[in-house]
Amino acid sequence: MKARFLLLLILLLPLFIHAATGCDLNDPDADVKRLFPQSTGYKTTYMSLTKTGGAEALKRVERTLGDKFSGTYETIDVPYSIYIVHKGKDIIGYVHGVNQKGQYGGLQVFLALDNNGVIKDFYFQKLSSKDAKLFKDKKFTAQFKGLSLADFSTYDLATGKGNTKMNSIKNPSKDPKGDFAAIMRAVKKNLALMQEFVYKH
Repeated sequence: MKARFLLLLILLLPLFIHAATGCDLNDPDADVKRLFPQSTGYKTTYMSLTKTGGAEALKRVERTLGDKFSGTYETIDVPYSIYIVHKGKDIIGYVHGVNQKGQYGGLQVFLALDNNGVIKDFYFQKLSSKDAKLFKDKKFTAQFKGLSLADFSTYDLATGKGNTKMNSIKNPSKDPKGDFAAIMRAVKKNLALMQEFVYKH
């Protein structure tokens, strides 16, 4: 009986590990090349708030986000996959994704960032929304290119207001909040985590 239980545990362990992790690219070779056409390779590293300072790291990220972390994918020990993109021996940027609860289901929002934390590209790997087609349109995603945490730090999640750049982002949906608010939170959370994991060093 014990042997059977151990075998079952071994078989299910990868599922438990996967369930507890943050966002991984489904096809990292193709996705990194698409987001960074000039890249010659990448390295994957895993970070967590536990590794970078525990409770104090969580407080820093929550302070930057302007909201509290909650739920399965926002625990202090969730490992986040960071794709460090290379051109030859030089690092030319990063790809990082986060899970976010939306109005109609889960979202997976990936950002391609340069070495200064500026958004080069924006990618939905998963988007459960009645307005998914509108949000995936380049007219919407292109609005985030060139923005950084400095811009998003002015953006208040509760009011949906920020600096001129942030206020110019148009919600393609007729719903004034809904999934648009979830997407904005996901992008700001992504940037806040990358500030903790990469750019503060």
